[in-house]
Amino acid sequence: MHIELRCFATLSRFTPANTDAFPLPEGATVSDVLQQLGIPVPEVKIIFINGVRHDPDKELHEGDRLGLFPAVGGG
Repeated sequence: MHIELRCFATLSRFTPANTDAFPLPEGATVSDVLQQLGIPVPEVKIIFINGVRHDPDKELHEGDRLGLFPAVGGG
């Protein structure tokens, strides 16, 4: 299966070349994506799948849009 993948802010350094058709095996979860990309789980604070917030154990499906966001600071 393939998903659309976006890594934002400080996570952008982990963005693979094929973000519009990122290949995954059936039944893969967000945690599987993080592991495959080498992103430490604690660095990801917000996970959106198709515009809805989810946890890392959420299973992904063909055509899903996955957005990964780090903690954002400011002040």
